[in-house]
Amino acid sequence: MLADEATFARLMAAMQQGDRAAANVLLTEAGLWLERYFRRRVPPGQVDDLVQEVLIALHAKRASWDPARPFLPWLAAIARYRWVDHLRRVYREAGEALEEDAGAQDSGEDGVLARLSLDRLFARLPLGQAQAIELVKIEGLSIEEASRRSGQSESLVKVNIHRGLKKLAALVEKAETT
Repeated sequence: MLADEATFARLMAAMQQGDRAAANVLLTEAGLWLERYFRRRVPPGQVDDLVQEVLIALHAKRASWDPARPFLPWLAAIARYRWVDHLRRVYREAGEALEEDAGAQDSGEDGVLARLSLDRLFARLPLGQAQAIELVKIEGLSIEEASRRSGQSESLVKVNIHRGLKKLAALVEKAETT
């Protein structure tokens, strides 16, 4: 069974009230929904880990859900942020692996696929937004360092990151519904 919005909302409200049975059903149903969500975004071997990360985050952030708001967009936002964190982690690990052993036998296919997916998403952003996100969120530079490297003011770097992440989220949501 895959729960609908009303069922998810009812289960989450019960979970917030301390109902363990509702929490178990909610986490099971959310896990099924998340598997479908991630199946098209990451290699099969990484789906379970991402689902578990999101379920842990859902449990930890359960008090932040507002019963007056829909549940699935709230869950999708958590999933999207965990997915972006995952892409960033895969990208960094692929870079570190190249630095550590340039002659490694492993193809690094996961990192390459993640980077290709990220590059495809970045291609749909204005250059300044993609550059700001790349420098700050992926390379880990500070706003000040990204400003110097990109030639954008610090304020513009922040705005470009905010707008770029918002547009990336919309692109991911759109891809999810098609």
